Amino acid sequence: MIGRLNHVAIAVPDLEAAAATYRDTLGARVGAPQAEPEHGVTVIFIDLPNTRIELLHPLGEASPVAAFLARNPAGGIHHLCFEVEDIRAARDRLLAEGARVLGDGEPKTGAHGKPVLFLHPKDFNGTLVELEEA
Repeated sequence: MIGRLNHVAIAVPDLEAAAATYRDTLGARVGAPQAEPEHGVTVIFIDLPNTRIELLHPLGEASPVAAFLARNPAGGIHHLCFEVEDIRAARDRLLAEGARVLGDGEPKTGAHGKPVLFLHPKDFNGTLVELEEA
């Protein structure tokens, strides 16, 4: 059902400093900041040869990433994103198998302009999982 790893998301307390680390220290290609108000974050994507890293920073105090950073002030891995061919079919299969989809269960538009869903971390070994339609 799942395809390739689309990205690893890392919540960071300072978006510009984190971007500079990947750009200047590691020599990675770093994109521009993108505000994603529907998800309560500002993101920067770092392109790697085989996947991406998504740097996440809260967009407002109600952001779920703000709560994550309150518990993890230095930041850390927030979620893994996997590609799926048909997000609704993947959702229905996962629900039938007992997995929990966060929110209302309907896909939202993600940072790449494609439908995304998040799966409860308690169902995936403590890891928040995002599915993105490829």
